[in-house]
Amino acid sequence: MQGQTNIHTSLNIRMCAPGALLALCLPCFLSGNVFGYEYGEDYSDSYYNEISNGERLQTGATQIPCPPQDLSRWDKLFVMLEDSQMKQDMLLNQNEDMVKAEMDSIRKELHKLNNNKVCVQASENTCKCISEQMNGNLNQAMEQLREAADTYQAQNNETLLQLIQFSRNQATRLTKLESSSLLGAGLGQVAMKSFSTYQKEQEAINADGGKLERALMATVADLQTVHAQLALFQRTTAHRFLPSGCEMALLFPMRSKHIFAEVIPSMSMSVQSFTICLWAKVTQTLNKTVLFSYGTKKNPQELQLLLARHSVLLTVGGETHLVEAHNVVTDGQWGHFCAAWSSEQGLAALWANGENVARVPGVAEGHVLPINGFILLGQERSRSGVYRDLDSSVAFTGKMTGVNMWDHVLDAGRIKEFANQDGSCDSRGNVIGWGVSEIIPHGGSQYIN
Repeated sequence: MQGQTNIHTSLNIRMCAPGALLALCLPCFLSGNVFGYEYGEDYSDSYYNEISNGERLQTGATQIPCPPQDLSRWDKLFVMLEDSQMKQDMLLNQNEDMVKAEMDSIRKELHKLNNNKVCVQASENTCKCISEQMNGNLNQAMEQLREAADTYQAQNNETLLQLIQFSRNQATRLTKLESSSLLGAGLGQVAMKSFSTYQKEQEAINADGGKLERALMATVADLQTVHAQLALFQRTTAHRFLPSGCEMALLFPMRSKHIFAEVIPSMSMSVQSFTICLWAKVTQTLNKTVLFSYGTKKNPQELQLLLARHSVLLTVGGETHLVEAHNVVTDGQWGHFCAAWSSEQGLAALWANGENVARVPGVAEGHVLPINGFILLGQERSRSGVYRDLDSSVAFTGKMTGVNMWDHVLDAGRIKEFANQDGSCDSRGNVIGWGVSEIIPHGGSQYIN
């Protein structure tokens, strides 16, 4: 109660303090000296702060019109209450700011929670889709199992029917055998009488069969001897055999830079398309073995038909434009090889034994073979153009025949005809014709027939 009385007393003092202050200052207001002004009728003097040279600045304490009085303890209490009120307001403001910050944090968490709800919903949808897909797959698997079980049951039923039918057939045969045995019992005595005669006839037949078997064995031995002789004859004549009815061939007896053949074409080599076909029997192929080569001073490898181990290759306009077919060459056997190219579309193709083994577009498209070049068989032109600078590692060794070249692309049917073992040399190219165009052997190369 005493504290409440003090609080009421301070509040009354706070409310009465302005009145007391007004009472103290009122005489000053009435006397006109509250701000140090004297009101009179003479307003001629102007107020300025100039100080003359002769005047000295007067120092001293400034007189206060209404000097402050000493504060009583009630005034101090009033000031303390005002300070506590300000502190309370500051604490309230601080608490309000903290609450706002906490509310913002809660809003952010709720926003994240809402986003997580979206993720959870998406996850639930994904799991639902996966579950439906697994159910569908399971149903499909069960359906397949049912179909397989039905098929297996049908097969079992069919097998059971076959077994039943087989047992019925066996029962029928058994019945027939029983009937035959009963009938044979009556004929047993007759059979016993004729058994001795049958035994003698069987011995005679066995004697004749032994003679026939010995005769057959002698005939088989003679046939084996004849077969061995024929195989030997075929191996002997295979070296002299020329395919496709050709009467002659070029022989390259060894790998040497001096052994090759030069071809003089029947017309200009400046063409935009061509087909080259030839028969070749290579003794041994290396990484690069030249069959047909056309070169100029500017580009010694302008056009080449090559062998590389078991592969055949075609280059047009240089080695960058390459077409290759693998596993089409066998050493020691005749093979028919054709190469076709068209500048219009850059389409290049390789043929081996009548079969198209490679077909590549965009090979030297728009290119034209230059003129004034040299055609060599079994070798390529050197960069110096001198024969002594030729490379022996690319030289061909073996036999070659039926070399032809056309200034256009042949169709597949004609190429297959040329690959036959008979009659290929009857057709000749208009650029190079086998047996018509001049082919000059050099070194140890020679014609054989």
